[in-house]
Amino acid sequence: MATTRLTLTREQVLAHRRRVTHLDERLPPGPDSLRRAAVAGLSDSMPRAAVLSLHARVRGVAPGSWEDPALVQLWGPRFSVYAVAAPDRAVFTVGRSTAGSDRLALGEELADRLEAALQGERVPMAEAARAIGIGHPNALRYAAPTGRLLVRWDGARQPHVWIVPRPDTDPDEARLELVRRYLHALGPGTPAAFGDWAGARPAPARTRFEALRDELVPVTTPVGEAWVLAADEASFREPAGPPAPVRLLPSGDTFFLLQGEDRTLLVPDADQRAAVAAEAASLPLPGLDRDLVVHWEGASGAP
Repeated sequence: MATTRLTLTREQVLAHRRRVTHLDERLPPGPDSLRRAAVAGLSDSMPRAAVLSLHARVRGVAPGSWEDPALVQLWGPRFSVYAVAAPDRAVFTVGRSTAGSDRLALGEELADRLEAALQGERVPMAEAARAIGIGHPNALRYAAPTGRLLVRWDGARQPHVWIVPRPDTDPDEARLELVRRYLHALGPGTPAAFGDWAGARPAPARTRFEALRDELVPVTTPVGEAWVLAADEASFREPAGPPAPVRLLPSGDTFFLLQGEDRTLLVPDADQRAAVAAEAASLPLPGLDRDLVVHWEGASGAP
């Protein structure tokens, strides 16, 4: 871990976050852009929020883009529905697990039972729960951190679930990569803030930061001391570019999926800050050239 502490302004932090989450300039159409737009995962717990998040970052996104083979749906951080790049399945599932924990053991047991009962079929969540004798279907979410459980949720009915082969990824590397994704998209960060974002307990969150100590740079921001990835230091130092065109962001979008003091950094005004949680979809991005609220019914390819 670097010992020289870097001082960052609010403008530098927000410019970096917009840049690396592709909010300064939309990416060209195509599966590679969909995967890049999902670098930190795309929350989809509000039905089709992931489509709005994709549309803000990629040209040519249509209402059905969330089902592109470049992406998969799963229960990710905090057991919320996420759309993630298909190659990143292990990062947002196994990456949330703690080696040797009782919860991971329970998840593996559930996945084994589902694999035997479903025989490769995709079935409604309640039906899958009944097939293995589980009283409450939500208990199936504990199988998500194994990386073996995928979901399809269109927002109107209960999710369908099915079992896939275990990811061919080292679990410890997946856990560290999840921290890297958090710091890259939402840094500067702390172990506690990472734990809030990922749904990780304090001790494992601290352990993962410690394991990455050689990749981190300590920084001071207007809301306190934190860390960034050394690989991102140049981006934080880079001057902010011209304000981007207005983007419509849904509730739960990566750009403002923040807690505590991080929200103070994003929106200094207390009255406006309350809108981050209550009216996130209509909150203008800091640094944009004008305020605009757009309503999209989802019936066409663009709002």
